[in-house]
Amino acid sequence: MSDFEGLRALVTGGASGIGRSTAELLAARGARVAVLDLDPSSVAEPLLGFKADVSDDASVREAVAAAVAWLGGLDILVNNAGIGAQGTVEDNDDAEWHRVLDVNVVGMVRAARAALPHLRRSEHAAIVNTCSIAATAGLPQRALYSATKGAVHSLTLAMAADHVREGIRVNCVNPGTADTPWIGRLLDRAPDPAAERAALEARQPTGRLVSADEVAGAIAYLASPLSGATTGTSLAVDGGMHGLRLRPAGR
Repeated sequence: MSDFEGLRALVTGGASGIGRSTAELLAARGARVAVLDLDPSSVAEPLLGFKADVSDDASVREAVAAAVAWLGGLDILVNNAGIGAQGTVEDNDDAEWHRVLDVNVVGMVRAARAALPHLRRSEHAAIVNTCSIAATAGLPQRALYSATKGAVHSLTLAMAADHVREGIRVNCVNPGTADTPWIGRLLDRAPDPAAERAALEARQPTGRLVSADEVAGAIAYLASPLSGATTGTSLAVDGGMHGLRLRPAGR
């Protein structure tokens, strides 16, 4: 499939996990792809990595400018960089709330702000934000993280309204629990990693975690010119978690 032939894409947080899978998929389908990451050292051809910290506006602007110069323009921004957080509203102090909101929400704002002047010159401009099932379902021990992803969901809708008449589509994907390095580290810290993984798998109707490649496929769908009539949409990639209510097995 070559629906991205001739298009230029930028993926934040693209050195691992969902971002890496997305960057590689877009490249395989014909796009030239640049990756922004805190540590882009593992990024290899045909991708090109640029070091950037989405919590620092100057860093983002410099990296986006360098990436766009290498790409020769910009058609697609995948706003994927983000960090996790655990706990109820009592468990994280103000500094942690500010830190996670700064990366997960304002970080997307910084990347979009730097990319928009370039996207306006594209005939197939698209932004895809990585949101989460945590934006639409109440998950235990995820108050801070859920608040940031709820903001990303609302931000996506507002951006879609602001930029639709400029020819820029804005959508988001809402993954369920995905088998990414962050989840791996979370499981490693659990008293019983096997039991914790089983619990995470059991809450998704498919009975397994979502793969990074499956989320990448959804991002590519939303970013593709073939989805030119799709904007302001949230696409769940969660094994049915947001909408299915199954009976217990055997009943």
